[in-house]
Amino acid sequence: MEPKEALIALNMVEHVGPVRLRTLLEHLGSPPAILAASLDQLLRIPGIGPDVADAITRWEQNVDLSAELRRIQEFDCTVLTQLDDDYPPLLREIYDPPIVLYVRGKILPRDRNAIALVGSRQTTHYGIEAARRLAYQLALLGVTVVSGGARGIDTAAHHGALAAKGRTICVLGTGPNLVWPPENAELFQRISGNGAVITQFPFNRPADRQTFPIRNRIVAGMTLGTVVVEANLASGALITAKFATDYNREVFAVPGRIDSPRSKGCHELIKNGAKLCEGPEDILTEFEYLFPPTRRPASPAETGRLPALPLSDTEMAILDALGRNELPLDHVIRVTGLPASTVSVALLGLEMKRLVTQSPGKIFARTFAEGASGE
Repeated sequence: MEPKEALIALNMVEHVGPVRLRTLLEHLGSPPAILAASLDQLLRIPGIGPDVADAITRWEQNVDLSAELRRIQEFDCTVLTQLDDDYPPLLREIYDPPIVLYVRGKILPRDRNAIALVGSRQTTHYGIEAARRLAYQLALLGVTVVSGGARGIDTAAHHGALAAKGRTICVLGTGPNLVWPPENAELFQRISGNGAVITQFPFNRPADRQTFPIRNRIVAGMTLGTVVVEANLASGALITAKFATDYNREVFAVPGRIDSPRSKGCHELIKNGAKLCEGPEDILTEFEYLFPPTRRPASPAETGRLPALPLSDTEMAILDALGRNELPLDHVIRVTGLPASTVSVALLGLEMKRLVTQSPGKIFARTFAEGASGE
């Protein structure tokens, strides 16, 4: 049996999780050796009690590995383990990384530059629009948006990233063949074509009270930071934020109305040290090292860093409008004749490329340092 097949089987064995798997590998050496071990061998391993040992020795009676492998092929899934280069590198660093990841779509090196956008299922118009706009702006700048595919904020985040023709990853709390909520079937299909739909759960595993917190740790674990857009005090999004804190990742929160229960969770996060987030610049300033200082193409050694992309017609028009002057935002909008939202997003992109600086009062100027002028 191949190691990957053994890991797929172990992922389906009751009581065997990532932490116990690590212990088993330390003593038995390989996944196939774990499945072939005797009851006595297993019982001699610290932390492996009778229930776990019995489940492993009887695995063929409870796990239909052949059927699972067939479903993987029929459903056009890829299965990643920590032995694979495509396994999200940040996810390897957490205490209990998933044994396997079922993937529909592709995980790319650039996805290491990912931000999680999460929030309540029951949300407001303000929350939906904030999540969609923030995801759009991040995706437009080359950041991969990760969320959980749930109703409300998660769905808005995925839609925003797709609208920008950017990458987004959806982490399911079910098996890869199940769609929850059912109305997101088409959305999940679109995501698999512009990113990936992933899960650690085997086929036919339904959602329950345990699967969603398990899913949330993956959302937090594979990203540089987590943004909570809107959440009440009982929202699962706060669990994701807690995981992010435990993993030493950044936590951001979008403020809301002080009289809205949907904002209480975000305000509580801010009181406890989360960074207040009003726009993508509040997020990206924490990760400036991801942006190359010049427009040169990224070298192979820099694969996964946000690339310095060629300037768009909009960006060129804005640079021409600025000339060598310092101009307020409304003047740039008037000179270019472009919509205010288009100019704002393009100016943020130019700031990230080190071609424009912003002064207080939304005053913008070109930078003409050697190698960073774009000329």
